[in-house]
Amino acid sequence: MARKGKRKKAFFSKKLYLEKILGYLDSRPLGAFSAKTITKRLGFRDKPSKIIVKELLIDLAAQGKVRQLRNGSYTSAREIEYLTGKVDFVNPRFAYVIIPEMEDDVWVKAEDMETAMDGDLVKIALHRSKRHGKRPEGRIREIVQRARSEFVGKIEITERYAFVVPDNRKMYLDIFVPPGKTLKAQTSDKVVVKITEWPEARNQKPAGEVIRVLGPAGENEAEIHSIMAEFELPFEFPEKVLQSAQKIKGNITVKDLANRKDFRHLTTFTIDPADAKDFDDALSLKILDNGHYQVGVHIADVTHYVKPETHLEEEALERATSVYLVDRTIPMLPERLSNELCSLRPLEDKLTFSAVFEIDSNAHVKDQWFGRTIIHSDRRFTYEEAQSGIEQVEGDYAKELTMLNELALKLRLNRFMRGAINFETTEVKFELDEQGKPLRVIPKVRKDAHKMIEEFMLLANRSVAQFIYHRKKGKQKETFVYRIHDYPDPEKLTAFSVFARKFGHQLQVEEQAIAKSLNNLIEDIEGKPEQDVLQNLAIRTMAKAKYTTEAKGHFGLAFDHYTHFTSPIRRYPDMMVHRLLDHYLKGGKSAVKDEYEEKCLHASDREKRAADAERASVKYKQVEFMQNAENKEFAGIVSGVTEWGIYVEMVETKCEGMVRLADIQDDYYEFDEENYRVVGRRYKEVITLGDQVSVRVKKTDIDRRTIDLMFA
Repeated sequence: MARKGKRKKAFFSKKLYLEKILGYLDSRPLGAFSAKTITKRLGFRDKPSKIIVKELLIDLAAQGKVRQLRNGSYTSAREIEYLTGKVDFVNPRFAYVIIPEMEDDVWVKAEDMETAMDGDLVKIALHRSKRHGKRPEGRIREIVQRARSEFVGKIEITERYAFVVPDNRKMYLDIFVPPGKTLKAQTSDKVVVKITEWPEARNQKPAGEVIRVLGPAGENEAEIHSIMAEFELPFEFPEKVLQSAQKIKGNITVKDLANRKDFRHLTTFTIDPADAKDFDDALSLKILDNGHYQVGVHIADVTHYVKPETHLEEEALERATSVYLVDRTIPMLPERLSNELCSLRPLEDKLTFSAVFEIDSNAHVKDQWFGRTIIHSDRRFTYEEAQSGIEQVEGDYAKELTMLNELALKLRLNRFMRGAINFETTEVKFELDEQGKPLRVIPKVRKDAHKMIEEFMLLANRSVAQFIYHRKKGKQKETFVYRIHDYPDPEKLTAFSVFARKFGHQLQVEEQAIAKSLNNLIEDIEGKPEQDVLQNLAIRTMAKAKYTTEAKGHFGLAFDHYTHFTSPIRRYPDMMVHRLLDHYLKGGKSAVKDEYEEKCLHASDREKRAADAERASVKYKQVEFMQNAENKEFAGIVSGVTEWGIYVEMVETKCEGMVRLADIQDDYYEFDEENYRVVGRRYKEVITLGDQVSVRVKKTDIDRRTIDLMFA
């Protein structure tokens, strides 16, 4: 007599049973279960299977992977195996969870994300029996901390409710706004919305209320304010901070001059961009009796005015850096300090912290001195004015400018001979009309005047770091703030060398040879079609520079020790350096390392935020500029290749857009990740990084800051 229904046949391998059980434990909710339940859920009905399952559960309990309760049932012990990491939401289909103690990020499909969003700190359980390619696969079990509760986006209003479509590309849910919570915003306004109710399930939307109306989408103020809100940049200084700044007296007293060297009698000037208002560095020059040069690098003495445990100090630490968007500066310090008291304005006595060098004609430093000073700047140069003086050898202080430039050229040569990397990336600026609309995209050109200032600032930064490091003998060094840059990741470097070889360039990846080899490559590709692509890829292989109390070197500059001393008006780490240097010069004991390391981490995070916001503002202006360029043909260089499209940088405007693979009609193109290219399935045409192409603008999206292109 035939049995009713189908029964799963018994497996004869314990390994297969174990895999089934572990897979079930990974996917089920937390809670108690019996051996009978798990056997039934896995579809095992025969007696041998039930016995094997019981035996395996006893083994797992002995190993601590499950827990047996008093009533004989079991609970998963996987909560003790949870790992904590940060969500990187790549697209609506999946995310990665970045876990510091793991080499590989964990792949998580959308269904296993719970209600986590990009940047959230989460606890994740790894699937023991699953992997996504080379990466481990996991499931988010708990949201430890939300990354943010405020989002910027465009509001759409109906009769019964409203919703906000976030600008953030990694926020894939609209935010529901109930009636009466719109703050009188109009449809298509840019707004800041605060989430008041997080979703309880993946298919639900968060709910929130509008807390700030930024203005109509597409208008300059609304869009720039959107970027500021997106990156959580401050819109204004707290009133208590402004009041503290206003209370500071500007007059220099006899007490202020105590223990300061007076450099007011020396020829001194500043060189800055034409639109700069905060001048935080000046150079002085004196020819000594022995024929050597005395070069003074004088830096605004910000810490004379900003004292610890004050409102000004708290705000400076919180901001940690000034942010330079395309049409405005978000300063670290109030104008009273940044543009007035601390700014080294011409024909005014100013308090400074100086690094003074005796340098011979070969640009070798023979002696150095660090300390607090007072200066009097004789002239404020723009970079263009200083460049004219260097080239024409005429005009105000042309002799001094020429001498300093000759020394700077030798300092630069010496630096490259020691192994510094000669990266010269092209940056752009915009000519804007009164409404902030971009009229022209102008590539920034770095000439000798820019490089001269850079070399003397590098000299001061390096010398201060080395001075502190070598002050105390032995392994136990004094706590200090360093700017470090690690060696490139060997795997990334090897992959880059393989790609460079496709263009006929050889790159040695050994640690002792990489710097010289990279410089040879950069020199070799200058002016060639592949220049921008290879240089940008080379930069991506580099480690990120950061602040730390660890006395490590700076690979890119080829310095054993390096710090940031020269820009305290706009960088908080420079303020820390000034305080520590002054403390040690006065014979103070080593500062508390953990306190400064925490501030270094904060400053590095703030620096990244500022860089991301600056890039977003540039991208916004590029998209806005290209809105009026439809149907015009542009020469471009393929700058990136992905599974969904080809990125092209237009030579004339330096704007980057994407040709979607789905929009290419002549063939079906497939992504060849290993070779940075796409290949047509039918005609085998290859499009790879560095290819010269012609494109037209298909569509621009201000909200997403994207440019869609098509091949011309």
